[in-house]
Amino acid sequence: MKQEFVLTLEGVNKSFEGFKAISDLNFYLDDGELRVVIGPNGAGKSTMLDLITGRTRPDTGKIEFSRDTDLTRLNEAQINRIGIGRKFQTPSVYVDHTVSENIWLSLEGPRNVWATLFSRVTPAHKERIDQVLNLIGLTTKANTKAGLLSHGQKQWLEIGMLLAQNPRVLLVDEPAAGMTDEETVKTGELLLSLAGKHSIVVIEHDMTFVRQIASKVTVLHQGHVLKEGTVDQVQQDEQVIEVYLGRKKKGTH
Repeated sequence: MKQEFVLTLEGVNKSFEGFKAISDLNFYLDDGELRVVIGPNGAGKSTMLDLITGRTRPDTGKIEFSRDTDLTRLNEAQINRIGIGRKFQTPSVYVDHTVSENIWLSLEGPRNVWATLFSRVTPAHKERIDQVLNLIGLTTKANTKAGLLSHGQKQWLEIGMLLAQNPRVLLVDEPAAGMTDEETVKTGELLLSLAGKHSIVVIEHDMTFVRQIASKVTVLHQGHVLKEGTVDQVQQDEQVIEVYLGRKKKGTH
């Protein structure tokens, strides 16, 4: 029986003015899986997320959601609505609104300015907001303006804003960047707690953080998959070592 992946990329290519950012990329994500994607700068990691979310279009190849939805035919808003949420490296929150209001504005359904002006927080909304705040560990900050949060707390809030939309797939770009060690550990715990209910792709450089959260790692290089395996398997792989360090281990040929 053919496996049903929540996300499938096959034979994907993307060039920008002659530069091949993605080259014959094949990537498969299981339902409920947490996958970490690593690779040197310019490996195509962010471009891969851009292609999945419709920010850019592949030149060739297949990108499918749940084996029945062709993402290359949808725009960004449509892809977001069917259940694929993305968190960029730099937090994007409503700094003049409270933490609770940020979650409220992100809830499933019509939450644009006009819809919000003529709606109210129902008991069901309040319950959902409280659930999300508890998940991201910001219950005590519910009435704090988002602009007053620490960098790590803003990152958690933005993850919460994505969770409020109840996505099936979460794409998270370098969540540990700029965090304290304590915040990094908490972020790892948060992502691990979400796996299973959500399918998650994390792009990351911090290998300590990768080791904390990853059961399977995909290494990208020059726009295609160089290696997949456990953290130990990819860190000990000769090709991966060469890509990251620009040389092979001493004593190897």
